[in-house]
Amino acid sequence: MIIISESAYVSKLADIEDSVRGTQIVVGDGTKIDSFVKIKPTGGIGDVIIGSNCYLNSGVVIYSGNGVKIGNDVMIAANCTLAPVNHQYKLKHLTIREQRFLPSKGGIIIEDDVWIGANCVILDGSILRRGCVVGANSLVNTELEAYSVYVGSPAKKVGERS
Repeated sequence: MIIISESAYVSKLADIEDSVRGTQIVVGDGTKIDSFVKIKPTGGIGDVIIGSNCYLNSGVVIYSGNGVKIGNDVMIAANCTLAPVNHQYKLKHLTIREQRFLPSKGGIIIEDDVWIGANCVILDGSILRRGCVVGANSLVNTELEAYSVYVGSPAKKVGERS
């Protein structure tokens, strides 16, 4: 089920797929979803909940997987991927596709007032606490502290907002 606030803007060139498993995609008030954003229910039964006054720039890809919760006033720059799911791969007598997915690490939680720079990848189990900033080309696979600045792959703390 797709629920988009009447005050949200979704580009005609964005692609938000409806779930065949009954998961929800919710877009809050005043949120703007730019062209070529892809939201795809796959790899689990988690919902994608996007808060109010968020901005998803061109090329952002969000998989539902084990769930994505985005707070209010979050900015996600171009070409970021949010992937709250992981493939099993250890058994060499089965293809990776046949092995399906690993158990959830809790999905992805992005609290209010977060800025994620261009080309970042956010993985299952990541928690981005209120007010944190993630520099371009970073990989997030853990919990980030509130009002802190992170860069790199994997992302490391390099500063704090004052």
